[in-house]
Amino acid sequence: MYKWVLAFHIIAVICWFAALFYLPRLFVYHAMSEDSISIERFKIMQRKLYRGIANPSMIATLIFGFWMVSMAPAAYLSETWFQLKMGFVVLLIGYHHVCLGHMKNLAADRNKKTHVYFRVFNEVPVIFLVAIVILAIVQPF
Repeated sequence: MYKWVLAFHIIAVICWFAALFYLPRLFVYHAMSEDSISIERFKIMQRKLYRGIANPSMIATLIFGFWMVSMAPAAYLSETWFQLKMGFVVLLIGYHHVCLGHMKNLAADRNKKTHVYFRVFNEVPVIFLVAIVILAIVQPF
């Protein structure tokens, strides 16, 4: 059973990161757009991506992750690598919600950020991905 839960956890993580890589890229294109048709299209794309993929995959990631931990809490909770990984997961959840804030500002035409800001913002999930994967696979601590 553990391997099935792990497999679905990994699938959910991949979907979540896919959304977190693409959503800020949509912010870049939105911030660069000047015509109303493109702007409205990006608003729809962002909303559908966030609600249809990012949120469900984040929730699935957390459910399957907690399920795995519940199968062997002593094997996880006492390990430094796991505690650090969970710290990065909490930060990633924060990033997910910052994306929501940006999406709401863009949807309401209140955006004050440039496309350059969003290009840098788009790279942040890479840091989380590298840290989380190394901690989970290499378990250096």
